[in-house]
Formats: sequence, C-alpha cells, structure tokens
Amino acid sequence: QVQLVESGGGLVQAGGSLRLSCAASGRTFTPYRMGWFRQAPGKEREFVAAITWSSGITYYADSVKGRFTISRDNAKNTMYLQMNSVCPEDTAIYYCAATASIVVRTPSAYDSWGQGTQVTVSS
Repeated sequence: QVQLVESGGGLVQAGGSLRLSCAASGRTFTPYRMGWFRQAPGKEREFVAAITWSSGITYYADSVKGRFTISRDNAKNTMYLQMNSVCPEDTAIYYCAATASIVVRTPSAYDSWGQGTQVTVSS
C-alpha cells in the first residue's frame, strides 16, 4: 500500500506563489505516473498536472499551463507543484495521486490518493 501525504497548502494573495509537496511512502514505490488534481466546493475533481515518474514527461491542464510547474525528486519519492501567478479560481483542495495506468487526466485511473491540502487564493 502506498501512502501519499500532501503539504504546503495555505492562504495566498492573488498573483502570489505557493509550492505543494507530495511525499510517498510504503511498499516499493514505482508508479508509472503521478498527478495533481483539485476540487473546489460544489465542483468535480479536476486534473491539474501529471508527470511520468521515470522520464519526467509532464502534462498540464490548459487553465494552469504557463503558471504551474510539476516536478519530482525520484530519490526522495516526492512530487512538487510550483504554483505561480495564482488567482482566486485556483482555490480548491489539491490532491496528489499515483497510477500504474497510461491514462493521464482521468481521476478514476489513479488508485492511490493523498488526503488533500487546502489552497485558498484571496483577491
């Protein structure tokens, strides 16, 4: 069983920056891909960004492309999401997830999830 723990959320002003981390632990950790998703109140969980663990190839939602950067440290089994130029629409609970699937953007394809970290952007 893989455990994923997010950290780094908080309150930030519009235009500011925030860095989220996702630390993985448990059995031998060899996901094919890891991703960040977010869920705002009353909305469905949506894809934010993903990274292929071995190659480092990245994928982004159009809404965050150019503002957010996903990265990983294989030695530390940790994934990051650098969030720049945030806006109130980025307010949500952010979840990290891992998958052995080749599917990138569909939440149901990810089988390990963290508990989430709240990001609130004030205008």
